[in-house]
Amino acid sequence: MSESKRISNLYQSIYDGNPWLEVTLAGTLKNVTAAQAYKKINPNLNTIWEIVNHLIQWRRNILDRMNGEVIITPDHNYFVPVLDPSEAAWEQSLQTLAKSQEAWNAFFENFDDEHLAKIYVNNGHSYYEHLHGIIQHDVYHLGQIVILKKLL
Repeated sequence: MSESKRISNLYQSIYDGNPWLEVTLAGTLKNVTAAQAYKKINPNLNTIWEIVNHLIQWRRNILDRMNGEVIITPDHNYFVPVLDPSEAAWEQSLQTLAKSQEAWNAFFENFDDEHLAKIYVNNGHSYYEHLHGIIQHDVYHLGQIVILKKLL
């Protein structure tokens, strides 16, 4: 099995598979309502919804980098307040997260391992590091979501 296929399998398992850590993004978010996702547990913490939207934007950011684009990360680091707290808007965020996973799956279908050593110009990190970095990023924030969900 190619290295990129192993990375793809790992990323998919974190989203909705059977990962070693025994929790997934899709499974953790499955029964979260819009009201729960929008609830501010503490003024110093992000909401579940803000974290989900942050994940979506970072997934796009890194995917764009992997496709050769030079991306400037905004000062807000993709943490922005949710303006529409409706169930429909929450469902849209969840669907957008699912579509981001589909986009990553499609990316990996055509990715060649020879590109893993390629360097991204803005930060000097390899594509390999970016791929593992986005997985680590998802897992880090998944942990936050699990904790916030327990506090609801």
